[in-house]
Amino acid sequence: MDSPALFVLAIVLCAAALIVLVAVVLKPQNGSIPIERRRVDLPQDSSAVGRVSESAVRFVDTAIGKSGGPFNREVLYNAGVKQAPADVTVVVTIAALLLGAFGWLLINPFIGVLLAVGVPFGAKLMLVVKTEKRRGKFEMQLTDTIQMLIGGLRVGHSVMRTLEAAAQESQAPTSEELARIVNEVRIGKDPRQALEDCAIRMDSEDFRWIGQAIQINREVGGDLAEVLEQVGATIRERSEIKGHVRSLSAEGKMSAVILMALPVVVALAIAVINPGYVRLFVEHPLGIAMMVLSFLMFVVGGFWMSRTVKIKF
Repeated sequence: MDSPALFVLAIVLCAAALIVLVAVVLKPQNGSIPIERRRVDLPQDSSAVGRVSESAVRFVDTAIGKSGGPFNREVLYNAGVKQAPADVTVVVTIAALLLGAFGWLLINPFIGVLLAVGVPFGAKLMLVVKTEKRRGKFEMQLTDTIQMLIGGLRVGHSVMRTLEAAAQESQAPTSEELARIVNEVRIGKDPRQALEDCAIRMDSEDFRWIGQAIQINREVGGDLAEVLEQVGATIRERSEIKGHVRSLSAEGKMSAVILMALPVVVALAIAVINPGYVRLFVEHPLGIAMMVLSFLMFVVGGFWMSRTVKIKF
């Protein structure tokens, strides 16, 4: 480090950013709730950090508007994140500035900029992973969900009452999705559209079959429990096939993860052990060109491997 004072300033700024980050993460956002509707027994955070975090969140909320930006409500809901878009945007921004400052001051300005730019993409990737895990959990619970629907219909409950009971008895994310369907129908949404939207959110072809069976029953009548039992048998057979496919493709997925992570880990290790060796790649024009080419090949290779191990049927 060329200047000890600069290093101390960087540490102070990073610590301040961490404090604001923790305050935004741990402190619930309640600025959008009118004062007359707030619970009087809840303690109000009047500290300087709390005021700064509230101001930052309100500013970001105004800036991104109703769209929510890249971290909108629909994306966060599908990933199972309960925070508001403004809260997540502030957290990602502070994390980007924090890592960018560390990289700029401790390693190299190019690395700092690269880390700062990479944080939003990393956050988006994490949300995608959480969304896929949530959808996978929904698929695993679908067999039990069908059995609860069949049981409710056979004791004489209506379709909506059966969905409501299944939502109360199920675990997340099935309980959240079924409760959302019931609430949307109560406020006037077409049941067919509510079921279809749930299938789209969960990317579930099996649940789309359930929705189609319910809609056909509403139009032509018949024994819905018997139809769902046949649908459930088909879904169980598909689940067995999916399990075999996952077990056969697990080795390829693990190989892809290792091959993608290996160059990044090796580069970071060399940057820590021998910074001068890596500095040529961020200071010399030929090194920068090689870095850009390597990044493009990295992206193409990652996309190719993801398509290779992802099997649709």
